Amino acid sequence: MAPRRIKPSLYISVDIEADGPIPGPYSMLSLGAAAAGRQDADGFTAADPEERTFYREFRPISEEFVPEALAVSGLDRERLTREGAEPPVALAEFAAWVREVAEGAQPVMCGYPASYDWTFLYWYLIRFTGASPFGHSGCLDMKTLYATKAGLPLRSVAKGTMPRHLLSRRRHTHHALDDAIEQAELFANLMAWSPAPSAP
Repeated sequence: MAPRRIKPSLYISVDIEADGPIPGPYSMLSLGAAAAGRQDADGFTAADPEERTFYREFRPISEEFVPEALAVSGLDRERLTREGAEPPVALAEFAAWVREVAEGAQPVMCGYPASYDWTFLYWYLIRFTGASPFGHSGCLDMKTLYATKAGLPLRSVAKGTMPRHLLSRRRHTHHALDDAIEQAELFANLMAWSPAPSAP
């Protein structure tokens, strides 16, 4: 029996900025994405994270917001109400971009941590386009990836505890595209990293 051919994965680093803890009552205000690399049966190949990127700012979908959450990104809700992209249009553009950059591979969203960004991204995709180019589970959490490779409990992991050579030299600005590019570099470093085995 011939071995089953494994379809490659195209990892896309995603960062979102939102004005509250959950989608629906609160709004995703910006979305940044950067192609981080491709993995097939021969291994992982990093991409230049600045080469294939996507960025949009969105019109808020409700009047509710948490001031502390809004302050993190520094985005202006009043400006976005006037000038932000309509979610159905921008999310359709994003899905088309994902399909284009992942041609011949299965797209996988990756984030640090992925849980918050994936919650907003998946909800918005289903709510406004009816489908997700990542499916319902095409998501990889970089924090979990590091904890597994390092042999550490997940809740003990923070960027400040990671070896410095794994981290991007870029600043974390809370601009969604800047942070997606920064995290794409972290992801590529994590994929290439083989920690030294612990002494017995």
